[in-house]
Amino acid sequence: MSGILRLSCDQNPLCATLIIKMIKSAKRRLHLLSGRVHPELAEEVAANLGIQLCNVTLTNFANGEIFCRINESVRGADIFIMQTHAGDLNHAIMEQAIMIDAAKRASAASITAVCPFLGYTRQDRKSGGREPISGRLVVDLLSSAGADRIVSVDLHSGQTQGFFNGPFDHLIAMPSLVKHIAPQLSGKDVVVVSPDAGRVKSAERYSSALGSSVAIIHKHRPTNKANVAEARYLIGDVEGKTCLVIDDMVDTAGTLCTAADMLAQHGAKEVYGLTTHGLFSDPAIERIEQSAFKKIISTNTVPEKKSSKIEYVSIAPLLAAAVNNIFEDASISALFDGKNQM
Repeated sequence: MSGILRLSCDQNPLCATLIIKMIKSAKRRLHLLSGRVHPELAEEVAANLGIQLCNVTLTNFANGEIFCRINESVRGADIFIMQTHAGDLNHAIMEQAIMIDAAKRASAASITAVCPFLGYTRQDRKSGGREPISGRLVVDLLSSAGADRIVSVDLHSGQTQGFFNGPFDHLIAMPSLVKHIAPQLSGKDVVVVSPDAGRVKSAERYSSALGSSVAIIHKHRPTNKANVAEARYLIGDVEGKTCLVIDDMVDTAGTLCTAADMLAQHGAKEVYGLTTHGLFSDPAIERIEQSAFKKIISTNTVPEKKSSKIEYVSIAPLLAAAVNNIFEDASISALFDGKNQM
């Protein structure tokens, strides 16, 4: 057999190239590593892929410095390092960068930073003098550490992809969220509501998927106060209708809850919320419990927080499909029929 293979390759250089590629492909290995912020999500992704998480030791020295050791060989492997930027946000980002550096120095063939929620993406431009563009800084940190590719879900701003000089796979949670909420809205007169002008395009996409109309809330956010939003005007008819307020992330829930209360004041029959990143920083849970919301549905890109009004949808199947397609050199946009651009 080896003689035939040698003769065939000598006569046809293209055949030789294809055979070499096949041999290399057969040797490829996929390793999924998880940081400490949201290991439950990483374990679910691994289960969807039919693999085990790579064995990694992560501890802290007494002064807070992070120690990392990958406890199995990753030489020549395709490495996916998953860490959502939540909890102690800065610690989470640094831990992922350190894991990436460890994989690079262990001779990994490729390194993909999987960031279900990518931190600092709200700071994607200068809105005033002497301000940083922190989103660019975080992407540069991951790149400098050794990431060849970044994967994230529902970026706050699409331009963040341009901060990375390499492949950036932007996943969208809308299909998963719509699939979950659609049965609950069946037979109801639904209006998709954008909580501010910046989410109108997203609201139109959700309305198209659900076959509903759109309303818009004009919001004022004081420039000198963080996490403060004032809903001022409603554009659209919501009286007697079921409203679905959509947003990419919910932090302190000020925007979402003021929107819900305004909709109730204008005669909305029911108010639901839909978000990808349920950060729910204090006092979000308290605000949600006291608001006009019947229910808020969020994915689990960040660790879940308990509330009688919050329901979660797992993003793990989507992340697993993306990891598999990247490993197999298949299309990511095919997962969304090419509709994953903002």
